[in-house]
Amino acid sequence: MKALVTGGAGFIGSTLSDRLLAEGWEVDVVDDLSTGTLANLGDARSLGSRKFSFHRLDVRSPAITDFIAHRKPDVVFHLAAQADVRVSVARPVFDAEVNILGTLNVCQGALAAGTQKVVFAASGGTLYGTPEHLPVREGHPQRPESPYGVAKKAACDYLHYYREIHGLEYSALAFANVYGPRQDPHGEAGVVSIFTGMMLDRARPTIFGDGKQTRDFVYVDDVVDALVRASDRGSGLIINIGTGVETSVQELYDSIARAVGFKDEPNHAPARPGELQRSSLDPGRAEIHLGWKPWTDLDAGVDRTLDWFKAQRSAPGR
Repeated sequence: MKALVTGGAGFIGSTLSDRLLAEGWEVDVVDDLSTGTLANLGDARSLGSRKFSFHRLDVRSPAITDFIAHRKPDVVFHLAAQADVRVSVARPVFDAEVNILGTLNVCQGALAAGTQKVVFAASGGTLYGTPEHLPVREGHPQRPESPYGVAKKAACDYLHYYREIHGLEYSALAFANVYGPRQDPHGEAGVVSIFTGMMLDRARPTIFGDGKQTRDFVYVDDVVDALVRASDRGSGLIINIGTGVETSVQELYDSIARAVGFKDEPNHAPARPGELQRSSLDPGRAEIHLGWKPWTDLDAGVDRTLDWFKAQRSAPGR
């Protein structure tokens, strides 16, 4: 099987690429390196060009359509995105260019290539808006409250169109808050990596609000397993990929602090306007249609993430 992974130099995309290569897939990675990094692809690139190739392309460019049509992947894993909610609020046109027009370019390429399926990274944390009940199921009304969430919803609608009218199969996996090795500790998103990096530097992380707001944290290896399973299952569906467990930001802080041996209390700042107070995703549909369940609990995931951070800091040249 031949896969093309957009956003493949990001922390989820690179972990997916490693998994696909380990299972014998041929993998083309496409990334504009605006947030991803070639360092994430070190393991894949060491295998040489026989099974793996990297291409620096922007999904906003029509060139991505021609590239996909030329490479003729069996499955496209579309992970490339503008993923910062605050950026989407400040720059909604830019967000739409990446997340809507970029998805259209990918779909057009997949259609021209005769691709069997597009597996799309949707957003369970923004797609549904303020939840009426928890954990959220896929039948919950989709009322996104940010341009980012609106764009992800529109992309899912376009995928439905391409399936119904053109026969291009898809699965849209609505991720909870994904964390794990390779996530950028200096980015605006990814609270696990941000807290971990700061505590290792003996700096006090900041919690916005009272810390009682909850999120559903799902480990990257579990997410990658769902993506691979979706390559030939769950067609035509939006599928939640989360744990169904609410974890407060304070509980997360305490878990990371225990693992690091960090004794200080967090700084506190005013709550961010518009931030959801509670969030978690029901993964029941994923179990039925993908045979998938999350298996990594938060403490184990935090330990693995911490081990990766420590290894990076002790590597030669660091």
